Amino acid sequence: MKHSMPGWKRKLDWFVEHKYFTSVILTLIFINAVVVGLETYPHLYEEYRSAFFAIDRILLGIFAVEIALRMLAARTLKDFFKSGWNWFDFIIVLSGLLLTGAYFVTVLRILRVLRVFRAISVIPSLRRLVDALLMTIPALGNILLLMSIIFYIFGVTGTMLFQEVAPEYFGSLQLSLLTLFQVVTLESWASQVMRPIFEVMPWSWIYFVAFVLVGTFVVFNLFIGVIVNNVEKAESSEEEEIDETKKEVTELRREVGELKDLLREHLDRNGDNKSG
Repeated sequence: MKHSMPGWKRKLDWFVEHKYFTSVILTLIFINAVVVGLETYPHLYEEYRSAFFAIDRILLGIFAVEIALRMLAARTLKDFFKSGWNWFDFIIVLSGLLLTGAYFVTVLRILRVLRVFRAISVIPSLRRLVDALLMTIPALGNILLLMSIIFYIFGVTGTMLFQEVAPEYFGSLQLSLLTLFQVVTLESWASQVMRPIFEVMPWSWIYFVAFVLVGTFVVFNLFIGVIVNNVEKAESSEEEEIDETKKEVTELRREVGELKDLLREHLDRNGDNKSG
């Protein structure tokens, strides 16, 4: 594909894909992150507001030039926008360029924070990890359905059992579901939720322990298992692509060698014919 591109596009593609260019952009992204972090300190932001604004304009300008160079380096704009990561970078930078003015100060500051996400699109290993996480979404649908059923059953049961004992936690179905969400995160569930009920209903520990075992250990382990499985799939598919590319290069070299041998034989025959 790249051999059909004009010479200047190939040179520009080499430039934007070079490790030093990528390192510079990544460094600027981290500088942007530090600047945004410093802006959260009111005394610093009020004192150096103009400096923060100038730095942001410079960084935004550099990022805009980077996106423009990458678009020019692509074979066509259609090829550039085939990548979801290119769409993400383009929208983040374009939003910063368009939403200028006093009415959008808060939005602009949030967009500066979102620019930090561009580190994911720049670092290949992070891209692979996020792609693997996105691959888990279809499989996670079944797990979320299972978890919703478990939550609903335990929520209804908890409301029936503990509505009068602990109305602040199990007074209604929605309160019960919210309480179960706190329990499944293991955040102070024993001291705040279970023990006050346990003092009145000693057998209530069975309900909570059962929910923790099912909700936390079983379902969360399913989440982790699906994610790990898809990460391994993403890595293996990438390795297969690399192996396939190596095979294609090896085959191409073999064919070039055969063409060289045929050309050499043809030249030798012509030489013999002329000498004869």
